[in-house]
Amino acid sequence: MAKVKQTAVVNSQEKLSEDVFSMWIHSPEIASQAHGGQFISIYPKDGARLLPRPISICEIDREHGDLRIVYRVAGAGTKEFSFYEKGDSITILGPLGNGFPQIPADRRVILIGGGIGIPPMLQAAKELSCEKTAVLGYRDQLFLEKEFAAYAKVYVAMEDGSAGTRGNVLDAVRDNGLFADVILACGPSLMLRAVKTYAMEHQIECYLSLEEKMACGVGTCLACVCQSKEIDSHSHVHNKRICKDGPVFRAEEVEL
Repeated sequence: MAKVKQTAVVNSQEKLSEDVFSMWIHSPEIASQAHGGQFISIYPKDGARLLPRPISICEIDREHGDLRIVYRVAGAGTKEFSFYEKGDSITILGPLGNGFPQIPADRRVILIGGGIGIPPMLQAAKELSCEKTAVLGYRDQLFLEKEFAAYAKVYVAMEDGSAGTRGNVLDAVRDNGLFADVILACGPSLMLRAVKTYAMEHQIECYLSLEEKMACGVGTCLACVCQSKEIDSHSHVHNKRICKDGPVFRAEEVEL
């Protein structure tokens, strides 16, 4: 799979919640290669910000050559992106990283997303042909939950209790008696640690997509390593490069 750096075009931009935005980008070459769980790097136009921002792919429309990203404004770079409009140019690199694996059609899957780890689970849900359930965890504002309903049975966990289960994603799993053969998850590290423990206790095959700040995005700078059980052939220590070896790992591969 070849990485492509190109100047693409913004098709649309929409504000989903107070600080979460959805952007469709026309990029046929990247869209034709990308899969759920991968990401792109976006380069700010402001020359004072040299490093690209890695953002997960939320949806892929291969027929029209489009990619969708859903991101939270967290700093100057993503703040800049939030002002882009239809027709604006945008420099991107992708597809990057390794996405979620294909799961056999006879297996049951729970897709778990927490916060801004929810968007990449949407394309994963679209690509799976097996029975699947989505468990989505929010702090206080919903987004994307209605779009998941086209591909999976959806359960929501809300910290403030204003929707679904009061609490976290595993509270929703337990309260609704959910079970599966495989878990796919993306979200903050505390959530992923809990999901890994739950999967190991119940002997469930589990894949985790790790969130981490990145610099190069292609595996050369070692700014986004995580601890691993095996010795990495690149760094020769117990590390995995999230941008290159991940961001998706089998749960037992990494230490959280």
